[in-house]
Amino acid sequence: MAAVLKDITLGQYFPGNTVVHRLDPRTKIIMVVFYIISLFSAKTYVSYCFMAIVLFTVIKLSKIPGKTLIKSVKPLVIFIGITGVLNMFYTPGQELLRFWIFKITKEGIIKGILMVSRIIMLVMGTFMLTYTTSPIMLTDGLESLLAPLKVIKVPVHELTMIMSIALRFVPTLIEETEKIMNAQKARGAEFDTGGLIAKAKALLPVLVPLFISAFRRADELAVAMESRCYHGGEGRTKLKRLKLMARDYGALCCGVLVMTTIFVLRSRGL
Repeated sequence: MAAVLKDITLGQYFPGNTVVHRLDPRTKIIMVVFYIISLFSAKTYVSYCFMAIVLFTVIKLSKIPGKTLIKSVKPLVIFIGITGVLNMFYTPGQELLRFWIFKITKEGIIKGILMVSRIIMLVMGTFMLTYTTSPIMLTDGLESLLAPLKVIKVPVHELTMIMSIALRFVPTLIEETEKIMNAQKARGAEFDTGGLIAKAKALLPVLVPLFISAFRRADELAVAMESRCYHGGEGRTKLKRLKLMARDYGALCCGVLVMTTIFVLRSRGL
């Protein structure tokens, strides 16, 4: 259980001075949207190989360690495996093997492989956003992109602030959970023995102190924000004003090119 917690890297930020780190947060958010659209539009091995090359290129440019990206996928191994197996068994097509009420088809194997590849690339690609963008910059970027919604009285600043705080505290809560579990183990608790129900019951003593710690941190954060006269986004200015540079326009053009290429490959059955 503790090993799984260490593998959760959502919300972590890895400082750097690469071209990906220097991109405007709005550019990176839009690029992630383009990436997701392209990935879900891909249908064949050719398209998936092209998307894998795009993802590998971004990873190399950002200089994010490969081990970190592998860790981002490890907590989802069971879900990914189940998805692949279900697609393999329940996709109609040329039957290769049958046992009991299940049958494996050629089309099912192909679809299962593509679906597993899609999930892995989706997780890695979207996690690159938080790996290369600080929570503050991510908040500013989201607020800027959602600014038109203020016309219909949507509390954009408050919503983006909530999202930013939630992402920021994911690593903190994981670290707190690990500390509580280590303290419980020192008192004789066992989390890795027994069946699924026994493991779930063993986690109950962890949840109470974890919730207490989370509420305490939330209260401390609220007091800190109030002491700094925080009253929402009205009238607030930015320490760093966002401005699109030439590299941002170039990145957006590359995103459009990738999406266009996928649509062309799809139209040709590739």
